Amino acid sequence: MSQWITRAIDRSAEFNDRAAAALTNGFDWLFRHDKLVKSGQTPFELVFTSDLMTVRYYALGTEEDIQLNDGSLLPIQRPQHAVPLVLVPPLGVTVETFDLMPKRSLVRYMAARGFKTYLICWGTPQRRHAKLGMKDYADRMMGEALDAVRAHSQQQQVSLMGWCMGGLLALLHAGLQPPGRIRNIVTVASPIDMRGGGLVAGVAQIVNKPAKLIRKYTDLRLNMLKPELFHTPGFVTTIAFKLTDPIASVTTYWDLITNLWDREFVESHTTTSDYLNNMLTYPAGVVADMLVKVVVDNSLAQGEFVLGRKVSRFARIKAPISVFAGASDALISASTAEGILDLVGSTDKRFEVAPGGHMGVILGATAQNAVWRKSADWLVKRSMPEVKVRVRRTRV
Repeated sequence: MSQWITRAIDRSAEFNDRAAAALTNGFDWLFRHDKLVKSGQTPFELVFTSDLMTVRYYALGTEEDIQLNDGSLLPIQRPQHAVPLVLVPPLGVTVETFDLMPKRSLVRYMAARGFKTYLICWGTPQRRHAKLGMKDYADRMMGEALDAVRAHSQQQQVSLMGWCMGGLLALLHAGLQPPGRIRNIVTVASPIDMRGGGLVAGVAQIVNKPAKLIRKYTDLRLNMLKPELFHTPGFVTTIAFKLTDPIASVTTYWDLITNLWDREFVESHTTTSDYLNNMLTYPAGVVADMLVKVVVDNSLAQGEFVLGRKVSRFARIKAPISVFAGASDALISASTAEGILDLVGSTDKRFEVAPGGHMGVILGATAQNAVWRKSADWLVKRSMPEVKVRVRRTRV
């Protein structure tokens, strides 16, 4: 009887503690939202600033290790590897993409693994930036960013790692460069073959025939229209992304309610929600380029992409390349992402399907082991001075 009473008292105390914690967390979530958002907390140095774009350099302090999402500690490697690593986020998202939370920060992780870690911040496009197209981002702006990285790091070769359109921009830029400028490339869920499957490829199939009929029988062309007319606020990007998984967008709030007592869960949920609810607009010039050249013409799958007066050719890319796709990615299927391996001139290339959807594959709880660690291990072997690695193409 006494044991039953003891257990009842313990459960009552636990319930009271959880109820008190839930009230505190609920109050903060309703009235002090910013207190729960933990994104963008890794210190950085600005090494380049322009009208829209900036480049950040992340160097960890005197601490000996960092804590990871699973609770383990990762020792900080010093000295650093010779070849700097440049992280390339996609357009349409905030710079916190790769610094989402202290324990789930890609910039912190790569810096701890010994890389001179840089991050390109594309900025927040306004209506006056509506004319910017793929040539501006993949050629001019990427060129300015990498020139700043080379000057700061005092290294001529750089490695690039990009997620979604970030990986595509990295590939398009590399396809313009002479051999030797880009040392390594890692892409995660980056679209290449619009006939390969997934939601994006499905939309491409639907749009393709009507677009070709319009092109054949009319003089209407997207590039004839004023880009400013198609400038849309960032919340449109947020809505479009959430519509790819509307059920999860609703059930996530039920998860919040049932775990309201757990401060760490509430912080994680709030930070992720804040990130998703504050997406950015795509410049209309980029949208037009993607619709015409990627969706309708499927130019990427043909290995060439016109950027103004230049042509990016994937066959020019000789750098080692590692490609990841999300196992449950509804937007970009594995076959859509893998297509790049048949187009590049690289002999050292690999492909792997990792757990997670389009966002989870790079930002989710399993990403640290499934993508970050494997990318770092792969890059370490290819980031030493004057090291040339030649291996056959492998599929994991």
